[in-house]
Amino acid sequence: MRGISPVIATVIILAVTVAIAVAVIGWITGLWGSLTGGTEQLQIYPDSYINATGNFAIIHVRNTGSADATITKIEIEGIGSFGSGDFDVYTSEATAVTEAIAGTLTADNDVVKAGEEAWIAIVNVNGATAGSSYNVKIYTANGNVFPAIVKAVQR
Repeated sequence: MRGISPVIATVIILAVTVAIAVAVIGWITGLWGSLTGGTEQLQIYPDSYINATGNFAIIHVRNTGSADATITKIEIEGIGSFGSGDFDVYTSEATAVTEAIAGTLTADNDVVKAGEEAWIAIVNVNGATAGSSYNVKIYTANGNVFPAIVKAVQR
């Protein structure tokens, strides 16, 4: 009984190696992102601020990822942790500021859709000092954490 010739065995090994390499490279570079559900990626803009006299914060973000980002918690170092009842996501800056000033969040939204720009209004932000910078962390349902440094202002 004869076995596989060395030439055919070498060709099979090379083909399998190339197929595995292509799959690994595709996964690493994100070519298969749509097959794995995509990823969220929040970009936090530098015009975000904490209003030290109004006790609220406005965080300006864009989700540059391919999946919606559901925000579960926001932490402001030295001030506190804020759950879903303390913040809402708005597609209009003016609406976010108006709601934050009133202290009543009516959007009942915690999702930044893929590719969209949004403003997160956070209420009950007490104890910020105007002129100070604070580390802010946005936590999502997928377990991602997006940090930024946000300045407290007097407005």
